[in-house]
Amino acid sequence: MSPASTSALAKATAARRRAAPSKRRPTFAARLARTPLAVAGVVIVAGYLIAAASAPLLSPDDPLAMHSQALLAPPGGPHPFGTDQFGRDLLTRLLYGARASLVVAFGSVALALVLGGLAGILGGYHGGVLDNVLMRAMDVIFAFPAVLLAIAIMAIAGTAVGNVIMAIGIVYTPQFARVIRASTIETRGLEYVDAAGALGAGTFRILRSHVLPNISAPLIVQTSLSLSFAILTESALSFLGLGTQPPTPSWGNMLAEARRFMVIAPWTAIAPGATIALIVLGFNLLGDGLRDLLDPRLRL
Repeated sequence: MSPASTSALAKATAARRRAAPSKRRPTFAARLARTPLAVAGVVIVAGYLIAAASAPLLSPDDPLAMHSQALLAPPGGPHPFGTDQFGRDLLTRLLYGARASLVVAFGSVALALVLGGLAGILGGYHGGVLDNVLMRAMDVIFAFPAVLLAIAIMAIAGTAVGNVIMAIGIVYTPQFARVIRASTIETRGLEYVDAAGALGAGTFRILRSHVLPNISAPLIVQTSLSLSFAILTESALSFLGLGTQPPTPSWGNMLAEARRFMVIAPWTAIAPGATIALIVLGFNLLGDGLRDLLDPRLRL
């Protein structure tokens, strides 16, 4: 092939490359919009968060106000979800109860994330004796049923909100430790991590710059799923009288109070039960959607 032909071919190839539309990688928001599970979870969870934050604006009444003329009133009129045995508006109590349940859920999961994250990333990266000690401690916590262990901690520490957060956080710490440890072990053997160590990077810098960003995907999914379990655990503790204490509204203690009136006033139990079920469904859908979205093997 002559030099002139080679030059002409190179120019034609360059022209075709310039003319061809460049394929841009879809943004996270675009991929999220194409994941129905994640979208449904985001809508449900966002709705609950907005409702909890706007409770004073959305609620038609005071959560502690009693109306003697409307005891166990059925849904309708001024009380869209009905009233309880004291004439308190159920919709109002559900909105304010969302605050208590979500604060405990997010606080306890944040605590579990910090404790389990430190145990998992340190044990997975260093291995050896430190890993064995940390994981055996996690195994001890794993040996107890979640609610039973939370009840034991609450019996010792008391029923304050901070103690509820601490108890649930300790219960779910091993889950985060196991997930993060497995991801850290997988990441620490990669070439760029070894290269960073060979170039003199310290342990903290390697963990911060190389390990932590690469284990964020399973960490986000585990956080989303743990929030649903934390809400269930908080509701169970409140149902047993060890969580949020009456008259402060909580979905769990609303269910506990409704037990005596389920036959004559089923709405007193249906409203908080359906509320718990829907938010748990929302977090589970969000977690499943994020798993599909963040897993490279399932990426759309």
